[in-house]
Amino acid sequence: MASEKDRTTTPQLEELRKATAKKRSSIDPSHILDRAIYHLWDTINDLDQIQPERVEHYRVSIFGSSRIQPGDPIYAEVKKLSYELARMGVDIVTGGGPGLMEAANAGAVEGQVESHARSFGLAIHLPKEEGANPFVNKVFRHRTFFSRLHHFVRLSSAFIVFPGGIGTALELFMVWQLLQVKHVTEHPLILVGTMWPGLIDWIQQTMVERGLVSPGDLDVVSVVSSSEEAIPIIRASYERFKEEKNRNGNTGRRT
Repeated sequence: MASEKDRTTTPQLEELRKATAKKRSSIDPSHILDRAIYHLWDTINDLDQIQPERVEHYRVSIFGSSRIQPGDPIYAEVKKLSYELARMGVDIVTGGGPGLMEAANAGAVEGQVESHARSFGLAIHLPKEEGANPFVNKVFRHRTFFSRLHHFVRLSSAFIVFPGGIGTALELFMVWQLLQVKHVTEHPLILVGTMWPGLIDWIQQTMVERGLVSPGDLDVVSVVSSSEEAIPIIRASYERFKEEKNRNGNTGRRT
């Protein structure tokens, strides 16, 4: 092999080499990163097309504040609702953290004694949170909110939203939009408590009346004053799920 010193060259070829090296050194690393992320999501979108023939288990995601602690009436209400749903045979999915997420997972653990329901936590790394609460049967750990939100949608057949802050609002509006554009269909979205009617009024006055959203977009959510009103909605949806499952001959045991 010829050494670098002995390699044949010309002034024109040397100029070309220098131009190529300069071009390589001027590549923006952020461009490479953006391109890699785009291809990653493109791959995820492709994999998302491979849907199972039928959903095996009925699961309800419960969203709500991480700051509401035991002793608060809302904490007790979430725990009781989750208990009743787990007794019904419904899996419970939360963000796996403290507050109302913990209440939902704790209620599910108590209710699953009489059923095969399970309790899931989709945990995310946050500086102020130490990890998943101790009441989850299975934890999925996420580094980004984007992948976590996507996972909530893939796992769930229904969504119940209790009072919460910006994170809860993010989860609510993402699910709402998917229902609005029919990327997700026939998935109940239930808002529980006194903080939501004000939001609906605001959307009606500032979006619907200006034509920014259609009146029918409000019909995809159910606003109820208490968790007791949410149970019949979930039960009806769960019965439809089981009927569809039986029609397809899917009577296998839960694993």
